[in-house]
Amino acid sequence: MSLVPTSYEDWRHCITVKCGIPLTQAYVAERLAALSNQSDYQTEKFINRWGAAHHARTMAWFEQAAKELSEG
Repeated sequence: MSLVPTSYEDWRHCITVKCGIPLTQAYVAERLAALSNQSDYQTEKFINRWGAAHHARTMAWFEQAAKELSEG
């Protein structure tokens, strides 16, 4: 696995195992709201560091996690 996740599985492992953050509905909703706000300082930093394509992938991964949580 590379430093930057390239798949949903890698991203999920990074969040839940390496960082120890549970993917709860509240956490996922909070991150989606922040990442959706292009004027949020942290979102600007994220895009500047990792690029718009990775930002879009990360948003999609959080959306997939939200869907899984709502179905689960």
